[in-house]
Amino acid sequence: MHKTFLNDLAHAVGPGGLLQDPADLLTYESDGLPHLRATPGAVVLPQTTAEVQAVVRLCRRHGVPFVARGHGSGLSGGALPVADGIVIGLSRMNRILEVDIPNLRAVVEPGVTNMAITKEVTPFGCYYAPDPSSQIVCSIGGNIAENSGGAHCLKYGFTVHHVLGVEAVLPDGEIVHLGGAVLDTPGLDLLGVIVGSEGTLAVVTKATVRLLRRPEKVTTLLAGFASIDAAGEAVSAIIAGGIVPAAVEMMDRLTIDAAEAAVHPNFPKTDAVLIVELDGPASEVDELFAIVESLCGKCGAVTMEVAKDQPQRERIWKGRKAAFAAMGRVSPNYYVQDGVVPRTKLPEVLRRIRALEERSGLRIGNVFHAGDGNLHPLICYDESITGQAEHAEQVASEILKYCVEAGGSITGEHGVGADKKQSMSRMFSPDDLDAMQLVRCAFDPTGICNPGKVFPTPRLCGEVPGPYRQHPLEQAGVAERF
Repeated sequence: MHKTFLNDLAHAVGPGGLLQDPADLLTYESDGLPHLRATPGAVVLPQTTAEVQAVVRLCRRHGVPFVARGHGSGLSGGALPVADGIVIGLSRMNRILEVDIPNLRAVVEPGVTNMAITKEVTPFGCYYAPDPSSQIVCSIGGNIAENSGGAHCLKYGFTVHHVLGVEAVLPDGEIVHLGGAVLDTPGLDLLGVIVGSEGTLAVVTKATVRLLRRPEKVTTLLAGFASIDAAGEAVSAIIAGGIVPAAVEMMDRLTIDAAEAAVHPNFPKTDAVLIVELDGPASEVDELFAIVESLCGKCGAVTMEVAKDQPQRERIWKGRKAAFAAMGRVSPNYYVQDGVVPRTKLPEVLRRIRALEERSGLRIGNVFHAGDGNLHPLICYDESITGQAEHAEQVASEILKYCVEAGGSITGEHGVGADKKQSMSRMFSPDDLDAMQLVRCAFDPTGICNPGKVFPTPRLCGEVPGPYRQHPLEQAGVAERF
């Protein structure tokens, strides 16, 4: 990198805000998907929106690509650096700027964790709903980029349903404010374009998020089943009965064993467990919970435990949320995949995954948001064995094929990133991908904002195939940006 550019970066972010030492850069080589790695040219750690703006303007002036990064807990390679670019680390922008309880909202910086918001507003009887398993460490900025969900997304939705507005720095350095402080604002939904864009359109520097009141009652059931199929039938029966639980989570025997070894949640020794949680008015929860217990029994539950208090509930959820990390107890390495299938297709797709496990010779653990069909298969392998890491990638890609063939999606909440971009063509036609590229080019004509992510091949502005032979902005008949 040019010395002048680096000096300007150092001046923009102040003392200690520029990292160049190779040992320091190691931390930023990957996100939570460690088999994809690249060393950035430098890392900057801004503390204010103005500093982010200054950094982005320098990148634009010098033609240097940049990747915004939160806490690096993503699982799709979405924060994978560009070797000749910089990483804009947002972890220092971690302030809760405003809490407005009467209007149930808060304004936070992108480095704030999900759990920090909930802790801040708990004394007021409120919480922030999206709860990925990594909610203790994952950042709001990363959640906005990937439109993260979590165990309670069945009832409460994803990040997009809880973000009212953002302040963001566009790839040319302009600061924009999208959305606002109310549930909906008139005009084009540019906020909805930013949420889930995987950091390819802008760098979010502030977010206004919705808060929810704590429900009157929460009841949690842990049910053990002799098979995944039986547990799946229970899920279908609950949803078909018109009941929308706050969460419905399922784990198979391999992930149960891993969680037991790691955090000792005292799960039943069955081939599958189902965690069903209901919340809301006490009378409603009591009535619906009786139905849930009955349906689980009719579908073959061999054990049922109802959490009697908050510590028991926390023990059950600790077991579920430890599942990913706990796989390190049963395998030297593992590959986390993320796909979605219609609920009715769960048994079929899980049978195909079991057959793939036998053919591949690699163990595959299954833990998923059963209520909305979001699978998280964990492919176990040993990278010390030549070729096994590549084999695990092939197995993971095959599972995504099953999801698409079942009418589902290649991702539910982890994003496409660098990991699954080659699978995009399984879901979208070339025209679909060209249309997405038009949007991307409208925000980032020079292609410096998190390049190499989402799209299956390098798709540069002005080089879009098909009918878009002229510059895509001219073809679309739009102005310089919007």
